[in-house]
Order: sequence, then C-alpha cells, then structure tokens
Amino acid sequence: MDLGLGGKVALVAAASRGLGRAVAEEFAREGMDLVICARGAEALRETATAIRAEAGVRVVDIAADLSNTDDLARLTSLTLAEFGHVDVLVTNGGGPPAGPFESHSAAVWQEAVRQNLMSVVELTRAVLPKMKERRWGRIINVTSIAVKQPVDNLILSNSIRAAVTGFARTLANEVAPFGITVNNVMPGYTRTQRVEDLSKRNATLKGTSPEAELAIFEAQIPMARLGDPSEFAAMVAFLASERASYTTGASIPVDGGWIKSLL
Repeated sequence: MDLGLGGKVALVAAASRGLGRAVAEEFAREGMDLVICARGAEALRETATAIRAEAGVRVVDIAADLSNTDDLARLTSLTLAEFGHVDVLVTNGGGPPAGPFESHSAAVWQEAVRQNLMSVVELTRAVLPKMKERRWGRIINVTSIAVKQPVDNLILSNSIRAAVTGFARTLANEVAPFGITVNNVMPGYTRTQRVEDLSKRNATLKGTSPEAELAIFEAQIPMARLGDPSEFAAMVAFLASERASYTTGASIPVDGGWIKSLL
C-alpha cells in the first residue's frame, strides 16, 4: 500500500528507543525525512545513524528535554530552520512515575504535566501555523490504554494522558477545515523499556519477579502476548498517511484487545 508519505517531513519526539524509535524507523522506510529528539544525546545519535544507514533519508537528531521550555523552543526553531515546515508531528514522552496518589508531591505532578501535556501543547503550537498555511498536516499523540481503562498505580499517566485526549479531540474540530487531522494512538502492554521497568517496580512492591509480573500483563491480553513496537508504528504510519485523511479526533488502541469497553 502506498501511504503517500515519501518526501514529507516528520518530527518524532522521544525517538531514541521504544515506541518513538519504531515510529521513526517506519516513517523512514516510507521515505520521510525526520527530526528526532530525546534527552540522551548518545542514544539519539546512534538511532539517527542507524536510520540513515537503513533508509537513506535525512535524519536530524536534536537532544532535548521536552519538559524544559527552552529545549522545546530550541527543538522547534532548529526543526523549522532545517526543513521550513513539519508535515507530521508525533508527540511522545516517557511515562510519568508509577505509584499511588499520596506518593507524588506537587512538584512531581507539575513535572509530569510539563512532560506529558505541555510538551504536546507547545509542539503543536510551533508546527500548526505552517500546516494551516499548507493546508495539510497530521498530529498524532502517543497516549495510553489508561485513557480508556485506568491502570492501577498509574494515577499520573491516567490523569494527564486523559487531558491530552481532551486537548486533541477539541483541536481536531478546530483544524479539520485546513486538511489537518489530530488523532491519538493508545499503546497497550508493549515490549519496551517502560513496560520492563514497570514489571520490575511491581515485582519489588509485591515480592515477586519481573518475569512473573510480565506474565500477569500477558494474562490480561486476549492475544496472550505483549505487543511489538513495530505493530504500534504501523498504526501511526497509517494515521499519518493520505489513506487516513477522513479519520480525525480518534483515539485508537493498539493493545491486543486489552481494553474491555465498548467505546
């Protein structure tokens, strides 16, 4: 299937590993030029080098902490200076800390809001004018299955990713007349460092093992396995494509059937 993405420009956040890297790799295979960012410069540089070698596209890597307003401004300024515009924005950020409500201070809440909500708002603010001018754009937010079915011990993620969903659903209607779509993709339990870390934390709290905790995750999934990042990236690529031009304001799970709700 020709997704019509060749020659377009994508900005993918938190792309040095996990879901973000899988999305960047998928876009590169479709012939897209990329700006990728993450906090760790060394891992980001390695990812950029690997993608260039595999796909032969332009990849600009910019180390940035999306919870830092100066870094956000520098990232978007360098991106627009390099390419002039962004066709596809993929917002993504590491999940906030796990734990119950009383374990998180006001400062932790503020940091999680900066990292997982305000980064989405400010990245969108930066790329939207050119999208409207060109009358084409895709904004795709990586949220979580917790938006539809809250996950125990993840009160920060449950709360803040729900806020991103409200932002995106409202924005989708505002920008639809300009040929811009806004969608969210909700990853389920996927074999990433985030899930590995969560299984280790749960094991410590419960006195079990990480392997036993991963087995508990898998037992909740009708497909009886964790997802692969490439399966998630395929959905993002479709939503970025010409083929998805009439899909906007949606939150789409890639979760092996984990979410039990009807809507």
